[in-house]
Amino acid sequence: MKFDTSGLESTASVFGTAGRELVDGFSAAAAPAFELPTTKDFDGFQKEAVQMVKPAKGTTTLAFIFKEGVIVAADSRASMGGYISSQSVKKIIEINPYMLGTMAGGAADCQFWHRNLGIKCRLHELANKRRISVTGASKLLANILFSYRGMGLSVGTMIAGWDETGPGLYYVDSEGGRLKGTRFSVGSGSPYAYGVLDSGYRFDMSIEEAAELGRRAIYHATFRDGASGGVASVYYVGANGWTKLSGDDVSELHYKYYPVVSAEASEPDQMVGNCRHALFTSSYYRKDKGPVGVKINIRHVIAA
Repeated sequence: MKFDTSGLESTASVFGTAGRELVDGFSAAAAPAFELPTTKDFDGFQKEAVQMVKPAKGTTTLAFIFKEGVIVAADSRASMGGYISSQSVKKIIEINPYMLGTMAGGAADCQFWHRNLGIKCRLHELANKRRISVTGASKLLANILFSYRGMGLSVGTMIAGWDETGPGLYYVDSEGGRLKGTRFSVGSGSPYAYGVLDSGYRFDMSIEEAAELGRRAIYHATFRDGASGGVASVYYVGANGWTKLSGDDVSELHYKYYPVVSAEASEPDQMVGNCRHALFTSSYYRKDKGPVGVKINIRHVIAA
């Protein structure tokens, strides 16, 4: 077989490979080589590299199924160890009008693979003339992540949505694991969120009650977990698609769940003497021929 190389020039004069041409004056040996890691075990090399760099990540995301659909809630803080890089990260991602995904782990990994999943779900809908089910979408993502296991991905996501069978909720991680359930919480603040969820969950809740439970669980997680904070976003997924119900700053929610209380002190000197810190909202006043009195608004009074 003869290749037509008319009009092309030989690389011999450039690379000094005269006499070693393989095809009519062209040498494959002269092509530059790709740099490869100095290892024979590529899988082990990747795992060792991941172990060398372990950035501390943190977040709080949750989702649960109740009689009206699915509630999905998350905070908005992005951090790496003690460094807070953002307080306004959108950790609930819209895959399609009837399906949501949550972010926990590496921000770049989660954002990229959720976008990728959204594209594949849309292509499935165009090809099959019907929306992909929550089960199918979660399985598709799990298969993709499984093919990349051991390569340093950090993904812990929940896929929540509504399809022909009703509400669906799955947890998928970067190792390709996939779990179906009715309540999930993922992230460094999940132990605190689970405590609120497990104590307040009922299947027969109304949408308002379910949204309040999700909001309260996120708040209490941010109150105890330093890697969680920012805004507590709450979404509802029902038969007509998803809706964002609220997005409240957790610092404002603090005064909702820990309201300021008033206290009257008949012996103010003794009361103030037994406290390290108290917030005075009105000054001392003197009664007629009586002892000095004080009215105190107390946010946090710590016994000495």
